[in-house]
Amino acid sequence: PFFSMAQSTAGIGKNDPEAKKILDAVSNKFKQYKSVQASFTLKMENASGQSLGNKKGTLYMKGNRYRVSVSGQEIFSDGSNVWTYDKSSNEVTISKLDPTANTITPQKLFTNFYDKDFLYVLNGDKKLGTKLVQEIQLTPVDKSKNFHTVFVWVDKAAKTMYSTKVIENAGNRYSYTVSTLKTNIPAADALFVFDKGKFPGVTIEDLR
Repeated sequence: PFFSMAQSTAGIGKNDPEAKKILDAVSNKFKQYKSVQASFTLKMENASGQSLGNKKGTLYMKGNRYRVSVSGQEIFSDGSNVWTYDKSSNEVTISKLDPTANTITPQKLFTNFYDKDFLYVLNGDKKLGTKLVQEIQLTPVDKSKNFHTVFVWVDKAAKTMYSTKVIENAGNRYSYTVSTLKTNIPAADALFVFDKGKFPGVTIEDLR
């Protein structure tokens, strides 16, 4: 859900300068990496906090390319096209990546997605398990979004994004938590392109 939500282009409100310092530090550090491999857990809950299930996934990023693998689905992007593969139907949908649409890509999630589209405030330090994190609360400027709050938890020592929670207007909550983060790993360009030869019998729906 988070990788496909559109951003608003509304004006900037007043933001917490301390929160901006932390987010900028995360963004600047991330931009220095040539490539990234992250393992994450997606936790889904309803409005009452009851679990709707957990999924484990892997995220690869290199420049403007990304690949997300999560139970039953893979998303590939070479920076121009996006292939969304659904394992259960053995179908891939191909679409054009529209840079003017301001969709939140994984890269933006780790970099400067926050600047024009959210009001943000630092809530302070918090312990998540054994990890000391800094909690930042973001509210979308555009109130027509299907979510009303995003929490970002930044690993205070490492200055990297540790966890993100999106709370939808309907009450559902989606949390992405990074379990491992490897940087500057070998990642061939072919990793970010859907190869139909590796998916026998796949149905292709080309929306470009």
